[in-house]
Amino acid sequence: MSSKPSSLRDHFLISMPHMHDLHFAQTVTYICDHSEYGAMGIVINRAIDLHLDDLLKHLDVEKTLQVHDNRQIYAGGPVQGERGFVLHRLQTEASPWLASYQVTDEVCLTTSIDILEAIASGAGPGDALIALGYAGWGAGQLEKEISENAWLSCPANLDIMFRIPADERLQAAASTLGINLDLLTAQAGHA
Repeated sequence: MSSKPSSLRDHFLISMPHMHDLHFAQTVTYICDHSEYGAMGIVINRAIDLHLDDLLKHLDVEKTLQVHDNRQIYAGGPVQGERGFVLHRLQTEASPWLASYQVTDEVCLTTSIDILEAIASGAGPGDALIALGYAGWGAGQLEKEISENAWLSCPANLDIMFRIPADERLQAAASTLGINLDLLTAQAGHA
């Protein structure tokens, strides 16, 4: 009898140095949902050459909106790359945004445009990461990749996700496990 796999919701997935998949090489992904049906996450360390004002123009948001917080946009993963996702700290007990999914007591994933307008105007959550696209795995796929040593996992750290510069997040996440990725070999294998 096999035991039910534990959920990796609210964990980081850290790509191993030997991963050559261009979508995930040298990434850290925040897992928003994980069940027997699959998993969904947002890559949190792949900044792209796009800022919030560019995204709002593309979405034809009200031209009179003053952008006070022109934050960086991230490539959240290879699935639905045109769709926006905002990972953010929960500001109150109930999210005021139109389309939010509460990942934990502290973190929400919101997909409605109202949060983008609020962030731009300076009224949205301070701790927020805006991404285009997401990472998705079918039933059993993530577990298989982990068993093949493609990923390390560790509990998520919100300071790493929201406060550390994007180019430092991968090593910072690995450091929570006591690992220096620079010292790991890029060769795959099993002991």
